[in-house]
Amino acid sequence: MCNLYRLASSHAEVARLFRGAAIMRGNMVEEVYPGYPGLVLASGVLRSMTWGFPRSETSKRTGKPLKPRPVNNTRSENLGSPMWRDSFVARRCLIPLTEFAEAEGEKGTMTRTWFALPDQPIFTAAGIWRDTDEWGPAYSMLMTEACIHAVGIHDRMPVILPPTVWDCWTDGTPHEALQLCRPYEGEVTIRRTADRWSTR
Repeated sequence: MCNLYRLASSHAEVARLFRGAAIMRGNMVEEVYPGYPGLVLASGVLRSMTWGFPRSETSKRTGKPLKPRPVNNTRSENLGSPMWRDSFVARRCLIPLTEFAEAEGEKGTMTRTWFALPDQPIFTAAGIWRDTDEWGPAYSMLMTEACIHAVGIHDRMPVILPPTVWDCWTDGTPHEALQLCRPYEGEVTIRRTADRWSTR
């Protein structure tokens, strides 16, 4: 599942990709982690939202509420569940990125392996979003089975949407949108690094 991605482009570059979409100014960082802001296209506007729907948790030791945990990935086969259903039906969005990472290697020594599209410097993943009491607008990235290029590293990957289906994802019926939740069929480049997955 994707827990790190990059968007190495400016607001203006991303706006041009989305046919001159309006921009709502906000925080924008190059590396995006769960619980932190990322840029999404929602209702025709580029805006900053928190990556992950907040899930409330309680301490098993004290019984007191804990800080909410960001649920940043949504399995496409779970879109009918109460947590995701309303957002999938009414609030689908596009998530621009230049590459996403997966952890590879033995536990404790995992490194970052990056995936990108050779023919698209900026590409899009499918997302859903909603307003939250805890963090304001928040989004989650759709996951499906890994494509042939990534299957040896992870069994899941983001739902990558080519430009020809962007309108179908955002404005089509839920049934039409669900048909787009499938492994990516184009070329994917893989860049292995020696960078540790966790720097903590």
